[in-house]
Amino acid sequence: MAQWITLIIVAHVLIALSIIGLVLLQHGKGADMGSGFGGGASSSLFGATGSANFLSRATAVLATIFFLTSLGLAYLASEKPRTAAGTVMETVKPQPPAPSVGDIPKPQALPPAGGDAGSQAPGVPK
Repeated sequence: MAQWITLIIVAHVLIALSIIGLVLLQHGKGADMGSGFGGGASSSLFGATGSANFLSRATAVLATIFFLTSLGLAYLASEKPRTAAGTVMETVKPQPPAPSVGDIPKPQALPPAGGDAGSQAPGVPK
């Protein structure tokens, strides 16, 4: 099954790139607009449209195949086997609760600075 998904993804990307290339090769209807104002022999404002040429038909076919591969990938993604736990939330390991304000120990008071010269901080050997 994983090979099929990989094959469909590769085909999907290649079709997408082909559609991009075909769309960039075609010229838009606005490109013939200048010929509508006396620059050519067209009979309409936006030029002679005529029937669809090879590039536009190929784009339509590739767009249909792209749509079908999108649906196929969505179906295959939704039909993947579920994990033993069932949901994503059930796979999360429980964390210990964060300490609250009352659980944090208060710092001990330090002896005043500038005491007599013979005294040292508690716990420091003499």
